Amino acid sequence: MKKLISYTMIALFAATGLSIAAPDKAAFEAKENTVWQAFKDKKADEFKKHVSPNMMAVSTDGMYDMQKELDAMAKQEMKSFTLSDFTVVMTDRDTALVTYMAKVESSIEGKDMSGDYNCGTVWQMKNGAWHAVFHSDMKAEAPAK
Repeated sequence: MKKLISYTMIALFAATGLSIAAPDKAAFEAKENTVWQAFKDKKADEFKKHVSPNMMAVSTDGMYDMQKELDAMAKQEMKSFTLSDFTVVMTDRDTALVTYMAKVESSIEGKDMSGDYNCGTVWQMKNGAWHAVFHSDMKAEAPAK
């Protein structure tokens, strides 16, 4: 009987470890694409459904809170984006770190911002839903030689 309980406990811990270690990568790819599409389409209400009201972002041009992000949305003309090369790491069952590349064709107030960007988002589970709490993106540069 003790062996059965021990084996059951080992199986339970192993399953818990696997659920934390094996994130649903496709689900986070879909979440990122949904947020980017809402931003591109200037759908602030849709954007806010997936992003925490207390979100923070870091970009090459500064620090952003939700209001600054919405102001940037209004100024940016995004023609297209493609997200690729996703990596998802679960730091615990309620926090995911997502890194990826974004190929963007866009401009802000007439200034071309098109290019490849290195991106990262921290997603957090709260009240049964995932929300982006932190995002960073910066234009990719060729490595120094």
